[in-house]
Amino acid sequence: MIMQETLTINVEKTKKSKINEVDFSNLPFGQVYTDHMMVCNFADGKWEQPKIIPYQNISLDPSAKIFHYGQSVFEGMKAYKDANDQVWLFRPLENQKRINISSKRLAIPEFPEAYFMEGLKTLLQVDRDWIPTTDGSSLYIRPFVFASGNGFHASPSDKYTFIIACSPSGAYFGGKVKVLIEQTYSRSANGGVGYAKAGGNYAGQFYPTQLAIEKGYQQVIWTDDTSHEYIEEAGAMNIFVRIGDTLITGPTSDRILDGITRKSIIEIAKDEGINVEVRKITVNELVTAAENGALKEMFGAGTAAVISPISGFGYGDKDFDIPEIADKFAPILKKRITDIQYNRAEDKFGWRYLVK
Repeated sequence: MIMQETLTINVEKTKKSKINEVDFSNLPFGQVYTDHMMVCNFADGKWEQPKIIPYQNISLDPSAKIFHYGQSVFEGMKAYKDANDQVWLFRPLENQKRINISSKRLAIPEFPEAYFMEGLKTLLQVDRDWIPTTDGSSLYIRPFVFASGNGFHASPSDKYTFIIACSPSGAYFGGKVKVLIEQTYSRSANGGVGYAKAGGNYAGQFYPTQLAIEKGYQQVIWTDDTSHEYIEEAGAMNIFVRIGDTLITGPTSDRILDGITRKSIIEIAKDEGINVEVRKITVNELVTAAENGALKEMFGAGTAAVISPISGFGYGDKDFDIPEIADKFAPILKKRITDIQYNRAEDKFGWRYLVK
């Protein structure tokens, strides 16, 4: 592993900042970009030194393998500012580990931890003024790596580019969503790349989701690839179901992403004294619970939204509404996580990471 004290990150600052052109009180998600980005190239069998450069377009040959064979993975993270103008990350080493797990599955060289962490910290130090401070806002961070080598032959690339780009963003979702349980299409399969954050996983979701939108739903609940008997994910998020006073989420597998928010919710729920079960959930169990009133809550969990409540679901030709209740788990869990992220409460788990 590269030792941090030997790592030099060159910084080329932009000649003219765009920050004064941005309305920070009205930030769409992921559509405004900071002044700089981190770039690191892989060639001749090794990663070069990371560097910070002005945010700019990428020039690639039409034969670049990313266009033809889809070698690309990414992560989603956030940076937060507290009331004292300190900058924080939430469990960043989990993102660093996961992008390497994803990379390995797609035959992409793993990225050194020191390069990831020092490159990210340097980028945040350069663009710290871009981190918004309004309630619920944050700096969304997108690390990604793709095959930049050339050639039409079907083989792994010999060159790769690793980039970290950032986007100041407001809240990701507003209000609850109504979802459709998918009975035909699958997000992923056993032995596949469902557990990796590969771009192709998301591309494959768009068409079935569009069909659901045309039917009046906002998102899809994915089921297993063989029997469509088990619910697995909610759109691009992990899914939680509350039946009675028990919070249930499916186990991770080849098909299900090991979500960092998911893991955090499980730990916080246990700390709150909530009974948590990590097990398979059948569609029949969900429908039966909805019919007899035992289904109290459903929500998606992920970096962008943290927790996205689900107001109801469709299955077959029938819709099921989830009733409003007073003692919901979702608001409690979201507040616990966001209070840690924004340095508003004790972090007994050691998840918060100060960017100095």
